[in-house]
Formats: sequence, C-alpha cells, structure tokens
Amino acid sequence: MKFHGKEIKIFAANSNMPVAKQIAACLGLPVGKSEAGTFSDGEIAVSIQESVRGSDVFVVQSTSQPVNNNLMELLIMIDAFKRASAARITAVIPYFCYARQDRKSRARDPISAKLVADLITTAGADRVLTMDLHAPQIQGFFDIPVDHLLGVPILAKHFARKFADKNDTVVVSPDLGSVTRARNFAQRIEAPIAIVDKRRPRANESQVMNIIGDVKGKRVVIVDDMIDTAGTLVGAAAAMLEKGGAREVYACATHGVLSGPAIERIENSVIRELVILDTIAQPAAKKLDKITVLPVGPVFAEAIERIYEDKPISNMYD
Repeated sequence: MKFHGKEIKIFAANSNMPVAKQIAACLGLPVGKSEAGTFSDGEIAVSIQESVRGSDVFVVQSTSQPVNNNLMELLIMIDAFKRASAARITAVIPYFCYARQDRKSRARDPISAKLVADLITTAGADRVLTMDLHAPQIQGFFDIPVDHLLGVPILAKHFARKFADKNDTVVVSPDLGSVTRARNFAQRIEAPIAIVDKRRPRANESQVMNIIGDVKGKRVVIVDDMIDTAGTLVGAAAAMLEKGGAREVYACATHGVLSGPAIERIENSVIRELVILDTIAQPAAKKLDKITVLPVGPVFAEAIERIYEDKPISNMYD
C-alpha cells in the first residue's frame, strides 16, 4: 500500500503478534519479516530480514508481561530500524508499561514512566501511537508526537448493543481518577454515573468506603482503564451489591493485565461479564466464560492510515 511515495511497513515483536496481524490485515499488508529472540545469556537478539530504507515503519509491541523483555525488544527493534535508514519510525504500543509510576508519591520515588518515554525517544522513535495511558499527562513526558487512542468507544459500543434499556443502567467509576473516563462512557450509552470512594492502604489493595450515587436496583457497569490483580474491581463489584443494592454487575477495561490471582478472583466474583480489549495478549482470559475480549486492530489500523496520510486522529471517534 502506497499513498505518497514512501512504502509503509508493519513490523511486530513478540508480545502481541495477533494484534499486529489484525492491523496488517486491515491495511492489506503483510507483517514485515523480522525475528526477536534471545542469546543464551538472555540478551535480546533482533534480526530485520527485509529492507526498510526510506520506509515509513510502524513497529507493534505491547510492553506487557514479561515487561522488561518486551520493552527491550521494542527499543532494540527501533534502534535496528533507525540504523537501517527507515524514513520514519512509529512505536505502536497498545499497552504502555510503567504508566502507573507517573509521579512522586513519596520522597525519593522514581518517575519511571518518564524514563521509559526517554528510552523510546533515545532509541530513535519519531512518534508513538498508544491507547489509554493510565495518566493522559504522560504524553507530555515525550519530546516526540504522541497519538493517544481511546478504548471507551469500543467498550461502550459493546454495551450499547447488549442493553436495550439504558434507563436501567448506571455507569460506575471505581475511583475519583477514572471519573472522566466513566462520564465519557456514560454519555455514549446515555446513562447516569456513580463513583466509588475508596482508600488504598498499600499497592494492589483497596477498600471501598462509600458509593456516591444511586445504584439501588440498577444494572451497574464498572469502567476502568486497566485491571491488574482485580482486587479493586472485585471489591467494587461486591460493594455495588452489598452496600449499594445493585441488581447485577458488569465491568469493562481497556487493558487486561490480569496478573497474580486476577483470573481466579474474577471467576469467583459477582461480576456477570468482564469486557476487555486485546491490547495485551490474553490466552488465559479467553478460557474464562465471564471474560469477553474485543479487538483493537481495526482502530489502530485506521490511526496508522491517518498518520501515514497526515490526517488528524482527533476526529476518529466523531
């Protein structure tokens, strides 16, 4: 596919090959020939097996588990494309790692998200395409353009089709930081919102204190950007029934990190259905009937086409 003279090429490292293949298929392109493996001592070994000289290169890699290996694969591939004289390199990162370490919460804390942004820029990326950063202001950590896609339109469309009666539905933000996302979701399905007031005594743990809003007798949809160990989500879902008197609970999130006991917690929870996107490869989640995984490939493909044609990303969701 050629639009303005430069050849466009889609490459992928190892973390999320299915999404890379989706993107390439939507664009009518093959996935570029490359390999990313390891030497016997664990160092990353990358081989680009076709010419990229003068090409507009998009390299797809979610920096999910194993986080540091996948991040290094991305950095080394970007460096390889730069040294092979690619005209422009776009790092397509469906899930951006270290995004929760975006500020100093305590004295002497690192700001790891800024460090990762610097590494990607230094490796040679000309721009970044990602989805639902944990904190949108992370875009400002980069000295290169960042195109920030949203998962809410995909998730909202699923629930708009699922629930015919929107008057019976309340959208719930699991914390104060997710209110904007929940409001955006609620506007798309024309439903009111409620907010969970919680405190976090330590990392990966939270306690629900209050529910701000009326969920009694309602169908509840909890909306978040990511689910890690699922402790917060499962606790909020239980509180909706026990404290709020909700009728049934659904949940959705862009990124299904699903680490540690997450799958077991979700399976044993009161949640009827959890909907996530495939920004992170989900072999375990697909085996659980409660979890629905929706594709992001078509959205990333459209964004890549717009970037390549120098068209705006901002009106994709209009």
